[in-house]
Amino acid sequence: MLREKIQDSLKEAMRAKETRRVSTLRLILAAVKDRDIAARTQDKSEEDDDAVINAILAKMVKQRRDSIQAYEEAGRCELAERERDEIGIIQGFLPKQMSDEEISSACHKAVDSEGAQGLKDVGRVMGALKAKFAGRMDFSKAAAEVREILS
Repeated sequence: MLREKIQDSLKEAMRAKETRRVSTLRLILAAVKDRDIAARTQDKSEEDDDAVINAILAKMVKQRRDSIQAYEEAGRCELAERERDEIGIIQGFLPKQMSDEEISSACHKAVDSEGAQGLKDVGRVMGALKAKFAGRMDFSKAAAEVREILS
């Protein structure tokens, strides 16, 4: 379903001659195809496919954020702006991300529900959060929040 949505968006962008959007969508589809080739799986359900594509998209956003930081440090603002544009396009296909307040609340609830006592329980709490909020939560922020709660 998500794969079809991306392909349809690519067709629309090509008709509208939106070159930046076309190139970004082609990068997304290429990354998905690379994953398909690497996995060599034909028996994936649509939900599994969407979850894998969401993970690919999240990774692409993270890569672009890292690139923005590097470009800004090097004084290449035009390249940083291009990366920001690509992030906006990619995020259009990701589920709505949780706000910092929502992340904090979810972390507190997870710590309570898991009965976590100290930093040795961070992994267990993060596992519960990843199972429940995959694709919607910034887990680096969540990990920092959980460590703060448990310390």
